[in-house]
Amino acid sequence: MRSGWESWLKISMLLLEPFPTSSSLVDQHCCNEDGTTRPLLLVTASVDRMVLKKPIRVDADLKIVGAVTWVGRSSMEIQLEVIQSTEGTSDPSDSLALMANFTFVARDSNTGKSAPVNQISPETLQEKLFWEEAEERNKTRKKKRTENKKDTKSENRYMERLNALLAEGRVFCDMPALADRDSILIQDTCHQNSLICQPQQRNIHGRIFGGFLMRKAFELAFSNAYAFAGAAPRFVEVDHVDFFKPVDVGNFLRLKSCILYTELEDPAKPVINVEVVAHVTRPELRSSEVSNKFYLTFTVRPEAMRDGLRIRNVVPATEEEARRVLERMDAENSQISKS
Repeated sequence: MRSGWESWLKISMLLLEPFPTSSSLVDQHCCNEDGTTRPLLLVTASVDRMVLKKPIRVDADLKIVGAVTWVGRSSMEIQLEVIQSTEGTSDPSDSLALMANFTFVARDSNTGKSAPVNQISPETLQEKLFWEEAEERNKTRKKKRTENKKDTKSENRYMERLNALLAEGRVFCDMPALADRDSILIQDTCHQNSLICQPQQRNIHGRIFGGFLMRKAFELAFSNAYAFAGAAPRFVEVDHVDFFKPVDVGNFLRLKSCILYTELEDPAKPVINVEVVAHVTRPELRSSEVSNKFYLTFTVRPEAMRDGLRIRNVVPATEEEARRVLERMDAENSQISKS
């Protein structure tokens, strides 16, 4: 069991470590040739999936490498790879342990408005490929923001899926004695945590470090998946992360987690999808605003499944919950289709 916990701690640290690397790359990119830096406020806008490519060994060093792969007018994308050498192989791809893409935006430190950043010109075939992939991700993000309407046919199909998801939840609410014992309501899988953000957790701009927020979300999601499955979960990936609002020193931060849905098509490899929502809470103002949303995927050891472990199906009880489930399922299917 000790090695399992050490591996979990290693992954937990990995979620934190890429942030300073990406931040330093951004700072370096925004420096002028004379070594001076323009007065820019560089803000993490999003993380486009953080995928674990292979198990992390606890007795070998890790190396983090990265580069600016795409630049817009005031935004840029950083691709990072975490490398852990594999003995007995010369294939570099066998050493890739984790990869992620970070999007940063530049703001004028005085006005708070968007500010232009240095451009890049891809030269090699690999650089051009990275640019095209990043450009496609940027177009997808913009398209998603502008898609507010659905055609009638798509809306009807969406409502059918929504009602199908809610059918079992209505049985739980209206006839609990007849509900499926292999299922559980989303609301019954919730866990939460609260903390006051401390000065040592701030970045160079005085805001709470994005890596710290992601690490706390991971720890809560891991604990939730552990309590839900009844066996130590294995981390698979962090899906797209949006940073809606900055978090400041002294803020009262609440993290709320639930098992959003499970995938049980392959009995030997169940998938547990966990949602964590971070709220900046201000009791004196009677307000609570969402700062981040995290979506993490876990599975469990095959040996546990062979020993008779059963993972329950998770069902929504409200339309709002059902819509969140469909949104995540569609996002996951979209990522699979691109792979």
